[in-house]
Amino acid sequence: MNSSAKASPWWTPSVHADRRPFLIGRNAIQAALRGFFAREDFIEVDTAVLQVSPGNEAHLHAFATEALTTDGQKAPFYLHTSPEFACKKLLAAGEERISCFAHVYRNRERGPLHHPEFTMLEWYRAGESYESLMMDCVRILALAAETAKTETLAYRGGESDPFAGPERVSVAEAFERHAGIDLLASVAADGSTDRDHLAAEMKRVGMRVAEDDGWADLFSRVLVDKIEPHLGFGRITILDEYPVSEAALARPSARDPRVAERFELYACGVELANGFGELTNAAEQRRRFEIEMAEKARVYGETYPLDEDFLAALSLMPEASGIALGFDRLVMLATGASRIDQVLWAPVAEYGR
Repeated sequence: MNSSAKASPWWTPSVHADRRPFLIGRNAIQAALRGFFAREDFIEVDTAVLQVSPGNEAHLHAFATEALTTDGQKAPFYLHTSPEFACKKLLAAGEERISCFAHVYRNRERGPLHHPEFTMLEWYRAGESYESLMMDCVRILALAAETAKTETLAYRGGESDPFAGPERVSVAEAFERHAGIDLLASVAADGSTDRDHLAAEMKRVGMRVAEDDGWADLFSRVLVDKIEPHLGFGRITILDEYPVSEAALARPSARDPRVAERFELYACGVELANGFGELTNAAEQRRRFEIEMAEKARVYGETYPLDEDFLAALSLMPEASGIALGFDRLVMLATGASRIDQVLWAPVAEYGR
């Protein structure tokens, strides 16, 4: 067979027949999770895709468009990268437990675990700690496995037991364990970071450092290269207490101001979810967004506007915890699919096809 030949389209009957078991599994898992949230007294909400701001994280890339007003004037909009801002506005409006299956859009992302359009499952608990989200995650992963009639989550030969108790480890502990680096030695009590100290630590353990790497670049390199390949094997891992500079939407930890109430959930080395004890201080949130957008301008030469409505709503938003889970990835691991497009009913066309 000619190796350069293009694969048959997803709508080819034979290809669809191969994908269909994963898709039926997807529907069953989604129905089971909707039942879970209903039993927990959550209200399912639906948010607008078109937003003034797609989000303000330096390394997230949005799809831009524009609306025409009734008199023909142009107004810029973006396809949201998450329903987060809208969900938090609903918390400000008075909702207490909400869940949302949202189609979200991220540019510059395509691969076995990434797709330009995918489904994000987000849920929020007003007045509850972010540890409650960890408990939710454990129950949700077990429910997904039960629904898919499997005892393990699997990806690329790795397995994780969703019925075993999770491993909970701090980011600092993971850096020490897997990279031999004292991460918090490069983070001051006010959350500021020491790039040169972290660079020296990385060079000491034989890792590559570029002259124009910032602290965040170095942090990400260690996380991706040394930490993530060890997470979520045998049992799921909750990677907790990210440095505050890596948690733009999370509040600082009461235990240690250098870290934030942020965790990520891993199974089989795959990041599945990102949870926070939510930041509700509007002035601090604005400051963090401005830092993120300055970094985006430095690296990519562009920025996104701030959502002033969102910042205004923070004054009314109650203390809350919230989380975003990659629903398609969860389906992949529960059904045994090897690529994200196998669990999408109608994948986005590939450029040039």
